[in-house]
Amino acid sequence: MKRTALFFIITLVIAFVAGNIAYPEYIKKVFPSFPDIPFKLGLDLKGGTHLVYEADLASIEKEDYSSAMQGLRDIIERRINLFGVAEPFVQTQDAGNSHRLVVELAGIKDPSEAIKMIGETPFLEFKEQRSEEETEDILNKRKELEGKTSEEIQKIENWQLGLEDPYFKSTSLTGKYLKKAELSFDQTTGNPIILIQFNDDGAKLFESITENNVGKMVAMYVDGVPLSTPTVQEKIAGGQARISGSFTVEEAKSLARNLNAGALPVPITLVSQQSVGPTLGAVSLQKSLMAGIIGFILIIIFMVIFYRLPGVLASISLAIYIAILLSIFKIIPITLTLAGIGGFILSIGMAVDANILIFARMREELKEGKSFSVAVEEGFRRSWPSIRDGNITTLIVALILFWLGTSFIKGFALTLSLGILASMFSAIFITRTLIRLFIGTRLEKPVWLWK
Repeated sequence: MKRTALFFIITLVIAFVAGNIAYPEYIKKVFPSFPDIPFKLGLDLKGGTHLVYEADLASIEKEDYSSAMQGLRDIIERRINLFGVAEPFVQTQDAGNSHRLVVELAGIKDPSEAIKMIGETPFLEFKEQRSEEETEDILNKRKELEGKTSEEIQKIENWQLGLEDPYFKSTSLTGKYLKKAELSFDQTTGNPIILIQFNDDGAKLFESITENNVGKMVAMYVDGVPLSTPTVQEKIAGGQARISGSFTVEEAKSLARNLNAGALPVPITLVSQQSVGPTLGAVSLQKSLMAGIIGFILIIIFMVIFYRLPGVLASISLAIYIAILLSIFKIIPITLTLAGIGGFILSIGMAVDANILIFARMREELKEGKSFSVAVEEGFRRSWPSIRDGNITTLIVALILFWLGTSFIKGFALTLSLGILASMFSAIFITRTLIRLFIGTRLEKPVWLWK
Protein backbone atom coordinates (compact mmCIF):
# COMPACT_ATOMS: atom_id res chain seq x y z
CA MET A 1 0.00 0.00 0.00
CA LYS A 2 2.91 2.37 0.65
CA ARG A 3 4.01 1.99 -2.94
CA THR A 4 0.46 2.63 -4.19
CA ALA A 5 0.18 5.70 -1.95
CA LEU A 6 3.50 7.03 -3.34
CA PHE A 7 2.32 6.48 -6.91
CA PHE A 8 -0.96 8.21 -6.09
CA ILE A 9 0.89 11.25 -4.74
CA ILE A 10 3.04 11.33 -7.89
CA THR A 11 -0.15 11.14 -9.98
CA LEU A 12 -1.66 14.07 -8.08
CA VAL A 13 1.50 16.14 -8.59
CA ILE A 14 1.57 15.34 -12.32
CA ALA A 15 -2.13 16.17 -12.63
CA PHE A 16 -1.72 19.45 -10.73
CA VAL A 17 1.29 20.65 -12.73
CA ALA A 18 -0.07 19.54 -16.11
CA GLY A 19 -3.52 20.96 -15.42
CA ASN A 20 -2.17 24.37 -14.47
CA ILE A 21 0.17 24.52 -17.44
CA ALA A 22 -2.68 23.61 -19.77
CA TYR A 23 -5.09 26.05 -18.10
CA PRO A 24 -3.22 28.53 -15.87
CA GLU A 25 -6.04 31.06 -15.35
CA TYR A 26 -6.87 29.98 -11.77
CA ILE A 27 -3.36 29.46 -10.41
CA LYS A 28 -2.24 32.83 -11.80
CA LYS A 29 -4.73 34.50 -9.43
CA VAL A 30 -2.71 33.06 -6.53
CA PHE A 31 0.73 33.02 -8.17
CA PRO A 32 0.81 35.81 -10.80
CA SER A 33 4.35 34.81 -11.84
CA PHE A 34 3.24 31.30 -12.90
CA PRO A 35 4.16 30.91 -16.61
CA ASP A 36 1.31 31.32 -19.07
CA ILE A 37 2.54 29.52 -22.19
CA PRO A 38 0.25 30.10 -25.18
CA PHE A 39 -0.67 27.37 -27.63
CA LYS A 40 1.15 27.62 -30.95
CA LEU A 41 -1.56 27.71 -33.61
CA GLY A 42 -1.03 26.75 -37.22
CA LEU A 43 -2.00 28.57 -40.37
CA ASP A 44 -5.52 27.12 -40.61
CA LEU A 45 -6.38 28.15 -37.04
CA LYS A 46 -4.53 31.45 -36.69
CA GLY A 47 -4.98 32.66 -40.24
CA GLY A 48 -2.25 33.58 -42.70
CA THR A 49 -0.99 32.69 -46.14
CA HIS A 50 0.01 29.39 -47.77
CA LEU A 51 2.34 29.83 -50.77
CA VAL A 52 3.64 27.25 -53.24
CA TYR A 53 6.61 28.06 -55.51
CA GLU A 54 7.91 26.13 -58.50
CA ALA A 55 11.72 26.09 -58.82
CA ASP A 56 13.33 26.14 -62.26
CA LEU A 57 16.32 23.78 -62.11
CA ALA A 58 16.95 23.72 -65.87
CA SER A 59 20.45 25.15 -65.46
CA ILE A 60 21.39 22.81 -62.60
CA GLU A 61 23.02 19.40 -62.88
CA LYS A 62 20.68 16.62 -61.77
CA GLU A 63 22.99 15.45 -58.98
CA ASP A 64 22.88 18.98 -57.53
CA TYR A 65 19.07 19.24 -57.39
CA SER A 66 18.78 18.34 -53.72
CA SER A 67 21.58 20.68 -52.64
CA ALA A 68 20.18 23.57 -54.71
CA MET A 69 16.67 23.12 -53.26
CA GLN A 70 17.95 22.92 -49.69
CA GLY A 71 20.05 26.00 -50.25
CA LEU A 72 17.05 27.89 -51.61
CA ARG A 73 15.01 26.75 -48.61
CA ASP A 74 17.63 28.14 -46.21
CA ILE A 75 17.83 31.45 -48.08
CA ILE A 76 14.06 31.93 -48.25
CA GLU A 77 13.64 31.07 -44.58
CA ARG A 78 16.30 33.66 -43.71
CA ARG A 79 14.55 36.26 -45.88
CA ILE A 80 11.23 35.62 -44.16
CA ASN A 81 12.85 35.91 -40.74
CA LEU A 82 14.38 39.24 -41.75
CA PHE A 83 10.94 40.32 -42.93
CA GLY A 84 9.67 39.71 -39.39
CA VAL A 85 7.31 36.77 -39.89
CA ALA A 86 7.00 34.79 -36.68
CA GLU A 87 7.79 31.08 -36.91
CA PRO A 88 7.55 30.59 -40.70
CA PHE A 89 7.34 27.13 -42.22
CA VAL A 90 9.37 26.43 -45.37
CA GLN A 91 9.52 22.95 -46.91
CA THR A 92 10.77 21.44 -50.16
CA GLN A 93 8.58 19.02 -52.12
CA ASP A 94 9.78 16.87 -55.02
CA ALA A 95 7.38 14.94 -57.24
CA GLY A 96 8.72 13.64 -60.55
CA ASN A 97 10.04 16.59 -62.52
CA SER A 98 8.34 19.09 -60.22
CA HIS A 99 10.45 20.79 -57.54
CA ARG A 100 8.48 23.02 -55.21
CA LEU A 101 8.86 25.15 -52.10
CA VAL A 102 5.94 25.39 -49.67
CA VAL A 103 5.92 28.52 -47.53
CA GLU A 104 3.44 29.13 -44.69
CA LEU A 105 3.24 32.58 -43.12
CA ALA A 106 0.98 32.40 -40.07
CA GLY A 107 -0.64 35.65 -38.96
CA ILE A 108 0.21 37.56 -42.16
CA LYS A 109 -2.77 39.57 -43.43
CA ASP A 110 -1.06 41.28 -46.39
CA PRO A 111 1.61 38.93 -47.77
CA SER A 112 2.39 40.97 -50.90
CA GLU A 113 5.67 42.38 -49.57
CA ALA A 114 6.80 38.97 -48.28
CA ILE A 115 5.92 37.42 -51.65
CA LYS A 116 8.04 40.02 -53.41
CA MET A 117 10.98 39.33 -51.10
CA ILE A 118 10.65 35.56 -51.42
CA GLY A 119 10.52 35.62 -55.20
CA GLU A 120 13.92 37.22 -55.69
CA THR A 121 16.84 34.97 -56.69
CA PRO A 122 19.43 34.72 -53.88
CA PHE A 123 22.38 37.08 -54.33
CA LEU A 124 25.92 36.13 -53.29
CA GLU A 125 28.66 38.73 -53.08
CA PHE A 126 32.22 38.92 -51.73
CA LYS A 127 33.24 41.94 -49.67
CA GLU A 128 36.66 43.12 -48.51
CA GLN A 129 37.48 44.56 -45.11
CA ARG A 130 37.50 48.33 -44.75
CA SER A 131 40.41 50.27 -43.28
CA GLU A 132 40.11 51.46 -39.68
CA GLU A 133 39.76 55.03 -40.92
CA GLU A 134 36.82 54.15 -43.18
CA THR A 135 35.12 52.19 -40.39
CA GLU A 136 35.50 55.09 -37.97
CA ASP A 137 34.09 57.60 -40.51
CA ILE A 138 30.97 55.49 -41.08
CA LEU A 139 30.38 54.85 -37.37
CA ASN A 140 30.75 58.57 -36.64
CA LYS A 141 28.31 59.41 -39.41
CA ARG A 142 25.82 56.91 -37.95
CA LYS A 143 26.05 58.62 -34.57
CA GLU A 144 25.42 61.94 -36.29
CA LEU A 145 22.23 60.56 -37.89
CA GLU A 146 20.84 59.03 -34.69
CA GLY A 147 17.52 60.45 -33.47
CA LYS A 148 16.92 62.59 -36.55
CA THR A 149 13.95 62.53 -38.90
CA SER A 150 14.34 61.60 -42.57
CA GLU A 151 14.00 65.29 -43.55
CA GLU A 152 16.76 66.31 -41.11
CA ILE A 153 19.02 63.45 -42.24
CA GLN A 154 18.88 64.54 -45.88
CA LYS A 155 20.15 67.98 -44.91
CA ILE A 156 23.34 66.52 -43.41
CA GLU A 157 26.36 66.53 -45.71
CA ASN A 158 27.27 63.08 -47.10
CA TRP A 159 24.45 61.41 -45.08
CA GLN A 160 24.47 58.34 -47.36
CA LEU A 161 27.76 57.29 -45.76
CA GLY A 162 25.90 56.35 -42.55
CA LEU A 163 23.88 53.73 -44.45
CA GLU A 164 26.92 51.75 -45.58
CA ASP A 165 28.41 48.66 -43.93
CA PRO A 166 31.06 50.03 -41.55
CA TYR A 167 33.26 46.94 -41.72
CA PHE A 168 33.13 45.58 -45.27
CA LYS A 169 32.78 47.08 -48.74
CA SER A 170 31.51 45.43 -51.90
CA THR A 171 33.73 44.13 -54.67
CA SER A 172 32.93 43.17 -58.24
CA LEU A 173 33.12 39.46 -57.30
CA THR A 174 29.60 38.04 -57.01
CA GLY A 175 27.88 34.68 -57.15
CA LYS A 176 27.73 34.58 -60.91
CA TYR A 177 31.51 33.89 -60.95
CA LEU A 178 31.30 30.97 -58.50
CA LYS A 179 31.20 27.53 -60.11
CA LYS A 180 30.77 25.40 -57.00
CA ALA A 181 31.21 25.17 -53.24
CA GLU A 182 31.48 21.77 -51.58
CA LEU A 183 32.23 20.14 -48.24
CA SER A 184 35.64 18.49 -47.76
CA PHE A 185 37.96 17.58 -44.91
CA ASP A 186 41.45 18.75 -44.01
CA GLN A 187 43.89 15.89 -44.71
CA THR A 188 46.01 16.80 -41.68
CA THR A 189 43.47 17.60 -38.97
CA GLY A 190 40.37 15.88 -40.36
CA ASN A 191 38.33 19.03 -39.68
CA PRO A 192 35.57 19.95 -42.15
CA ILE A 193 36.40 22.69 -44.68
CA ILE A 194 34.63 24.25 -47.65
CA LEU A 195 36.24 24.18 -51.09
CA ILE A 196 35.16 26.89 -53.52
CA GLN A 197 35.89 27.13 -57.22
CA PHE A 198 35.45 30.14 -59.55
CA ASN A 199 35.20 30.36 -63.33
CA ASP A 200 38.01 32.00 -65.32
CA ASP A 201 36.80 35.57 -64.83
CA GLY A 202 36.06 34.94 -61.19
CA ALA A 203 39.51 33.43 -60.66
CA LYS A 204 41.16 36.68 -61.84
CA LEU A 205 38.94 38.81 -59.61
CA PHE A 206 39.49 36.54 -56.62
CA GLU A 207 43.26 36.57 -57.14
CA SER A 208 43.28 40.37 -57.20
CA ILE A 209 41.11 40.61 -54.07
CA THR A 210 43.20 38.15 -52.06
CA GLU A 211 46.45 39.83 -53.16
CA ASN A 212 45.20 43.19 -51.84
CA ASN A 213 43.83 41.76 -48.58
CA VAL A 214 46.47 39.40 -47.20
CA GLY A 215 46.03 39.29 -43.43
CA LYS A 216 42.57 40.83 -43.70
CA MET A 217 39.10 39.33 -43.83
CA VAL A 218 37.10 38.75 -47.01
CA ALA A 219 33.41 38.30 -46.18
CA MET A 220 30.84 36.25 -48.11
CA TYR A 221 27.31 37.66 -48.02
CA VAL A 222 24.05 36.12 -49.23
CA ASP A 223 21.14 38.58 -49.43
CA GLY A 224 23.11 41.07 -47.37
CA VAL A 225 23.69 38.61 -44.51
CA PRO A 226 27.30 37.53 -43.77
CA LEU A 227 27.74 33.77 -44.05
CA SER A 228 31.47 33.60 -43.38
CA THR A 229 34.35 36.05 -42.80
CA PRO A 230 37.58 34.09 -43.38
CA THR A 231 41.00 35.76 -43.12
CA VAL A 232 43.16 35.71 -46.27
CA GLN A 233 46.46 33.93 -45.56
CA GLU A 234 48.07 34.51 -48.97
CA LYS A 235 47.33 35.47 -52.57
CA ILE A 236 45.20 32.75 -54.16
CA ALA A 237 45.60 32.06 -57.87
CA GLY A 238 43.90 29.48 -60.07
CA GLY A 239 40.33 30.16 -58.94
CA GLN A 240 40.30 27.57 -56.16
CA ALA A 241 40.25 28.30 -52.42
CA ARG A 242 39.41 26.69 -49.13
CA ILE A 243 37.54 28.07 -46.13
CA SER A 244 38.62 26.61 -42.81
CA GLY A 245 37.56 27.30 -39.26
CA SER A 246 35.93 25.72 -36.23
CA PHE A 247 33.02 24.29 -38.25
CA THR A 248 30.95 21.27 -37.38
CA VAL A 249 30.12 19.01 -40.33
CA GLU A 250 26.53 20.33 -40.39
CA GLU A 251 27.70 23.95 -40.28
CA ALA A 252 30.12 23.32 -43.16
CA LYS A 253 27.38 21.60 -45.19
CA SER A 254 25.01 24.50 -44.56
CA LEU A 255 27.62 27.09 -45.60
CA ALA A 256 28.44 25.23 -48.82
CA ARG A 257 24.73 24.84 -49.59
CA ASN A 258 24.05 28.53 -49.02
CA LEU A 259 27.02 29.59 -51.15
CA ASN A 260 25.73 27.41 -53.98
CA ALA A 261 22.21 28.78 -53.55
CA GLY A 262 23.55 32.31 -53.85
CA ALA A 263 25.66 31.42 -56.87
CA LEU A 264 23.29 29.31 -58.94
CA PRO A 265 20.53 30.97 -61.00
CA VAL A 266 17.51 29.11 -59.57
CA PRO A 267 14.46 31.28 -60.20
CA ILE A 268 11.20 30.40 -58.46
CA THR A 269 7.66 31.12 -59.61
CA LEU A 270 4.60 31.50 -57.41
CA VAL A 271 2.10 28.87 -58.61
CA SER A 272 -0.40 28.84 -55.73
CA GLN A 273 -1.51 31.26 -53.04
CA GLN A 274 -4.13 30.48 -50.42
CA SER A 275 -5.10 32.91 -47.69
CA VAL A 276 -6.91 32.00 -44.48
CA GLY A 277 -8.49 34.93 -42.66
CA PRO A 278 -8.17 35.17 -38.86
CA THR A 279 -11.99 35.06 -38.53
CA LEU A 280 -12.20 31.78 -40.43
CA GLY A 281 -9.31 30.42 -38.38
CA ALA A 282 -11.09 31.36 -35.13
CA VAL A 283 -14.28 29.60 -36.28
CA SER A 284 -12.29 26.48 -37.18
CA LEU A 285 -10.63 26.50 -33.75
CA GLN A 286 -13.98 26.94 -31.97
CA LYS A 287 -15.56 24.05 -33.87
CA SER A 288 -12.54 21.83 -33.23
CA LEU A 289 -12.65 22.53 -29.49
CA MET A 290 -16.39 21.84 -29.41
CA ALA A 291 -15.87 18.53 -31.22
CA GLY A 292 -13.22 17.55 -28.68
CA ILE A 293 -15.40 18.47 -25.70
CA ILE A 294 -18.44 16.60 -27.05
CA GLY A 295 -16.30 13.55 -27.80
CA PHE A 296 -14.81 13.62 -24.29
CA ILE A 297 -18.25 13.87 -22.64
CA LEU A 298 -19.65 11.01 -24.74
CA ILE A 299 -16.68 8.82 -23.85
CA ILE A 300 -17.18 9.50 -20.13
CA ILE A 301 -20.90 8.63 -20.36
CA PHE A 302 -20.10 5.40 -22.22
CA MET A 303 -17.41 4.35 -19.73
CA VAL A 304 -19.54 5.05 -16.64
CA ILE A 305 -22.61 3.21 -18.04
CA PHE A 306 -20.77 0.10 -19.23
CA TYR A 307 -17.98 -0.15 -16.65
CA ARG A 308 -19.41 1.65 -13.59
CA LEU A 309 -16.67 2.43 -11.00
CA PRO A 310 -13.76 1.45 -13.31
CA GLY A 311 -15.37 3.74 -15.88
CA VAL A 312 -15.30 6.62 -13.41
CA LEU A 313 -11.63 5.95 -12.66
CA ALA A 314 -10.86 5.71 -16.38
CA SER A 315 -12.56 9.07 -16.92
CA ILE A 316 -10.39 10.65 -14.21
CA SER A 317 -7.32 9.09 -15.81
CA LEU A 318 -8.47 10.38 -19.20
CA ALA A 319 -8.85 13.93 -17.86
CA ILE A 320 -5.31 13.78 -16.47
CA TYR A 321 -4.10 12.37 -19.80
CA ILE A 322 -5.64 15.33 -21.68
CA ALA A 323 -4.01 17.80 -19.27
CA ILE A 324 -0.62 16.10 -19.73
CA LEU A 325 -0.89 16.12 -23.51
CA LEU A 326 -2.03 19.76 -23.71
CA SER A 327 0.83 20.82 -21.45
CA ILE A 328 3.27 18.92 -23.71
CA PHE A 329 1.83 20.77 -26.71
CA LYS A 330 2.60 24.06 -24.95
CA ILE A 331 6.05 23.21 -23.59
CA ILE A 332 7.67 21.70 -26.72
CA PRO A 333 5.83 23.64 -28.43
CA ILE A 334 3.71 21.81 -31.02
CA THR A 335 2.08 23.77 -33.84
CA LEU A 336 -1.60 22.86 -33.63
CA THR A 337 -3.48 22.63 -36.92
CA LEU A 338 -6.94 21.24 -37.68
CA ALA A 339 -5.29 17.96 -38.67
CA GLY A 340 -3.22 18.01 -35.46
CA ILE A 341 -6.32 18.48 -33.34
CA GLY A 342 -7.86 15.56 -35.24
CA GLY A 343 -4.88 13.42 -34.25
CA PHE A 344 -5.26 14.56 -30.63
CA ILE A 345 -8.98 13.63 -30.55
CA LEU A 346 -8.21 10.26 -32.14
CA SER A 347 -5.59 9.58 -29.47
CA ILE A 348 -8.26 10.13 -26.78
CA GLY A 349 -10.22 7.24 -28.27
CA MET A 350 -7.09 5.08 -28.24
CA ALA A 351 -6.46 5.97 -24.59
CA VAL A 352 -9.97 4.74 -23.75
CA ASP A 353 -9.38 1.60 -25.80
CA ALA A 354 -6.48 0.64 -23.52
CA ASN A 355 -8.70 1.03 -20.45
CA ILE A 356 -11.42 -1.10 -22.04
CA LEU A 357 -8.95 -3.94 -22.65
CA ILE A 358 -7.81 -3.74 -19.01
CA PHE A 359 -11.33 -3.75 -17.59
CA ALA A 360 -12.44 -6.60 -19.85
CA ARG A 361 -9.57 -8.74 -18.57
CA MET A 362 -10.38 -7.81 -14.97
CA ARG A 363 -13.99 -8.91 -15.47
CA GLU A 364 -12.85 -12.26 -16.80
CA GLU A 365 -10.62 -12.79 -13.77
CA LEU A 366 -13.42 -11.84 -11.33
CA LYS A 367 -15.88 -14.18 -13.07
CA GLU A 368 -13.42 -17.02 -12.51
CA GLY A 369 -13.70 -16.37 -8.77
CA LYS A 370 -10.30 -14.78 -8.21
CA SER A 371 -9.81 -12.17 -5.48
CA PHE A 372 -10.03 -8.50 -6.34
CA SER A 373 -6.28 -7.86 -5.93
CA VAL A 374 -5.38 -10.83 -8.14
CA ALA A 375 -7.98 -9.80 -10.75
CA VAL A 376 -6.50 -6.29 -10.89
CA GLU A 377 -2.91 -7.46 -11.39
CA GLU A 378 -3.85 -10.20 -13.85
CA GLY A 379 -6.09 -7.83 -15.77
CA PHE A 380 -3.22 -5.43 -16.35
CA ARG A 381 -0.69 -8.17 -17.02
CA ARG A 382 -2.82 -10.02 -19.58
CA SER A 383 -4.02 -6.87 -21.36
CA TRP A 384 -0.55 -5.34 -21.71
CA PRO A 385 0.55 -7.33 -24.82
CA SER A 386 -2.59 -6.26 -26.70
CA ILE A 387 -2.20 -2.62 -25.61
CA ARG A 388 1.51 -2.63 -26.48
CA ASP A 389 1.12 -4.24 -29.92
CA GLY A 390 -1.88 -2.13 -30.92
CA ASN A 391 -0.21 1.13 -29.95
CA ILE A 392 3.17 0.26 -31.46
CA THR A 393 1.64 -0.61 -34.85
CA THR A 394 -0.29 2.67 -34.84
CA LEU A 395 2.83 4.52 -33.78
CA ILE A 396 4.78 3.01 -36.69
CA VAL A 397 2.14 4.24 -39.16
CA ALA A 398 2.16 7.69 -37.52
CA LEU A 399 5.96 7.90 -37.82
CA ILE A 400 5.77 6.97 -41.52
CA LEU A 401 3.15 9.68 -42.06
CA PHE A 402 5.37 12.19 -40.26
CA TRP A 403 8.42 11.19 -42.30
CA LEU A 404 6.75 11.24 -45.72
CA GLY A 405 3.77 13.57 -45.26
CA THR A 406 3.29 17.25 -45.96
CA SER A 407 2.90 19.89 -43.25
CA PHE A 408 -0.74 19.17 -42.35
CA ILE A 409 -0.19 15.41 -42.34
CA LYS A 410 2.91 15.90 -40.18
CA GLY A 411 0.79 17.79 -37.64
CA PHE A 412 -1.72 14.93 -37.48
CA ALA A 413 1.03 12.32 -37.17
CA LEU A 414 2.93 14.23 -34.47
CA THR A 415 -0.04 14.83 -32.16
CA LEU A 416 -1.21 11.25 -32.68
CA SER A 417 2.25 9.89 -31.81
CA LEU A 418 2.51 11.98 -28.65
CA GLY A 419 -1.04 10.98 -27.76
CA ILE A 420 -0.23 7.28 -28.14
CA LEU A 421 2.79 7.55 -25.85
CA ALA A 422 0.86 9.56 -23.26
CA SER A 423 -2.12 7.18 -23.43
CA MET A 424 0.09 4.17 -22.66
CA PHE A 425 1.46 6.00 -19.63
CA SER A 426 -2.05 7.01 -18.59
CA ALA A 427 -3.51 3.50 -18.81
CA ILE A 428 -0.61 1.58 -17.26
CA PHE A 429 0.43 4.06 -14.56
CA ILE A 430 -2.47 6.38 -13.69
CA THR A 431 -5.44 4.01 -14.13
CA ARG A 432 -3.57 1.20 -12.42
CA THR A 433 -2.69 3.43 -9.45
CA LEU A 434 -6.30 4.59 -9.05
CA ILE A 435 -7.69 1.04 -9.10
CA ARG A 436 -5.07 -0.23 -6.66
CA LEU A 437 -6.31 2.32 -4.11
CA PHE A 438 -9.45 0.18 -3.68
CA ILE A 439 -7.59 -3.06 -2.85
CA GLY A 440 -8.43 -4.05 0.72
CA THR A 441 -11.22 -1.48 1.07
CA ARG A 442 -14.97 -1.98 1.42
CA LEU A 443 -15.57 -0.83 -2.15
CA GLU A 444 -13.85 -3.91 -3.55
CA LYS A 445 -16.65 -6.10 -2.13
CA PRO A 446 -19.71 -4.97 -4.17
CA VAL A 447 -19.43 -7.12 -7.28
CA TRP A 448 -21.77 -4.94 -9.34
CA LEU A 449 -19.31 -2.04 -9.11
CA TRP A 450 -16.59 -3.99 -10.93
CA LYS A 451 -18.45 -6.48 -13.15
